[in-house]
Amino acid sequence: MTVSTPPVENLDDDLRSLVDGVLEGDQLSLSRLISRIENDAPGYRDAVKVLHEHTTGTRTIGITGQPGAGKSTLVDKLVDALRERGLTVGVIAVDPSSPYSGGSVLGDRVRQTSRNEDPDVFFRSMSARGHVGGLAAATFDVVHAMDAYGKDVILVETVGAGQNEVEIVRAADTVCVVALPGAGDDVQANKAGILEIADVFAVNKADYDGAKRTAQELQQMIRIGRDLERSDAGDPADDPDTWVPSVELTVATTGDGIADLVEAFDDHYAFLRESGELEETRSRRFEQEVRTHLQNELEDLGDAMVAAHRDLFADDVDPYTASEELVDPFRRAVEGHLEDG
Repeated sequence: MTVSTPPVENLDDDLRSLVDGVLEGDQLSLSRLISRIENDAPGYRDAVKVLHEHTTGTRTIGITGQPGAGKSTLVDKLVDALRERGLTVGVIAVDPSSPYSGGSVLGDRVRQTSRNEDPDVFFRSMSARGHVGGLAAATFDVVHAMDAYGKDVILVETVGAGQNEVEIVRAADTVCVVALPGAGDDVQANKAGILEIADVFAVNKADYDGAKRTAQELQQMIRIGRDLERSDAGDPADDPDTWVPSVELTVATTGDGIADLVEAFDDHYAFLRESGELEETRSRRFEQEVRTHLQNELEDLGDAMVAAHRDLFADDVDPYTASEELVDPFRRAVEGHLEDG
């Protein structure tokens, strides 16, 4: 199968100007292109395809966790720490949708003001707009745009820790799950999913009662998970090639623990590079991105098929038979493609 990327000359004048601006480091062009991506504007996909040729694999860190855990303040302090190292930073803040306008409830994150005048920091809020798959795809696209723009590190913050957010933070090399003191019951209820995605835990608001206990509960969960994995593999010994999530205590409002948290991110990134897992992680991420785009394409095709063949929806036809009739052309096309190799 031959896959070709459209040259920049194929874009319309406006999109070509935006792509050129992004590659030249123009922040306004980046902002306008992200708006095109969010709004599913005509032609934006070809623009992202062109930009993809200029990506370098910028380091990405996902920040997720319970609402109220102080993720936004934590992200703000992380930006400060990264800028002190001289790194340029992009932040994608995924917010809930307004039920009325479809826009971001939290707007442009006006509360994150400490770096508003820093040209090397780019904050962008993104609205879920009630379409999880579309949001995940848009997040991937914005990561690529910021990568092509030249950001050294990209932080992807989500509003919660549910399945929707898990799909989004898979765009990251390192995933940090932020927990609250005294959240043991919530952590216990969600431990399977949390343990699956977390590379680093941050128990924020560590100046509150119960912070150390919550950290101990997380560490215990990690140990139990490790023991179960070794038992299933028949290997009683610790595997030095397996990453063990660390648990850090932070107070985002004061900056306490931020340096240790950044060091934990560095340790995980170094592990990925030295173990060879960085390439595997990004390969899995690429497959996930392809699946996300494929699911969205198939959903659009499915909607078109349903709209065009409502004659199948007779009273005496069950929904399975109707859906099988609609999917038959897709199935035959896929089977033919697989046979052709």
